[in-house]
Amino acid sequence: MIIDLNTFVWANVDQLGPEFAARWRERIARSGEQLDAHPAEHERAMGCVDGAVVRGFRADRLQARIPNELVAEFVGKDPGRRLGVAGIDPLSADAFDQLEAAVALGLVGANVSPVCSGFHPSHTVAMRLYERCVDLALPLFVSVLEPLTGRAVLEFARPAAWDEVARSFPDLRIVISQLGHPFVDEALILVGKHEHVYADISGVASRGWQLYNALLSAASYGVMEKLLFGSGFPADTPVRTIEALYRVNAFSQGTQLPSIPRSSITGIVERNSLACLGIEAEISPRRDESETEEPEVAVVDVVDRAPEPAVGRTDAAKGSWASGADPLRPLL
Repeated sequence: MIIDLNTFVWANVDQLGPEFAARWRERIARSGEQLDAHPAEHERAMGCVDGAVVRGFRADRLQARIPNELVAEFVGKDPGRRLGVAGIDPLSADAFDQLEAAVALGLVGANVSPVCSGFHPSHTVAMRLYERCVDLALPLFVSVLEPLTGRAVLEFARPAAWDEVARSFPDLRIVISQLGHPFVDEALILVGKHEHVYADISGVASRGWQLYNALLSAASYGVMEKLLFGSGFPADTPVRTIEALYRVNAFSQGTQLPSIPRSSITGIVERNSLACLGIEAEISPRRDESETEEPEVAVVDVVDRAPEPAVGRTDAAKGSWASGADPLRPLL
């Protein structure tokens, strides 16, 4: 079973605030990417996974707010495949009311962004919110909106800042997004230190060399089982994220560099992240177990003949691994 733990929907990118919306539109104009987070696009993109966690978002500092009501309405249309997480700004005057309302809406976790909201993870008010999350048995998700805007507070992105939180609330399940980028090693040490702290691989998967090195570090720290699957949609898709994971060993092909065991990669993709986070939910697999086997990626072909069709491509429309004709995305 594959769960995409890091996805967003919004009615309009302007819900993320004027600064982020401007950066987002610049990215689209520069790259030509189709970066649409409307509900219909989310549904299409998630065709290859069994379930998706949809995160709300709120950062008053950036005038950013994806309403929790929007998230609840969206996940309610397909509760067998979607779970919603509330976007909370701990510094907002009604943060605790937001959390209680989110539980009433059926949302299963809280999502915060110290970088975008401008608070240290162990801020006194935030700590009280975490305590309430423990009382309600809600996992805590830590998100970053990228591209970062000028008002984002980068020093609050350091994973080590969560050490005090994890020590204070050892039962609080925490997920650090994007492997703590740009402080990946710090995040890996943190997840190894605390039983209930995890990291998702969203974002990093789109940067192949960084992903390769991050997975090598995770293996050396012995924390592979603490890495969870997430795409970061709409910045990326689960299809491309899974493909990036399974071809990560292209960097070591024909060299003396170590490779990542395929079983470890499969473990990230298929890990029961909901169980790790204590989320009780009925997610029904959309396909037979035989269809969820990892693709047989021809690593040599990936390196030597990048323009050739991909082998073992994930077909989003079919929701299964299939041989396809789409060209491979560049490795670097």
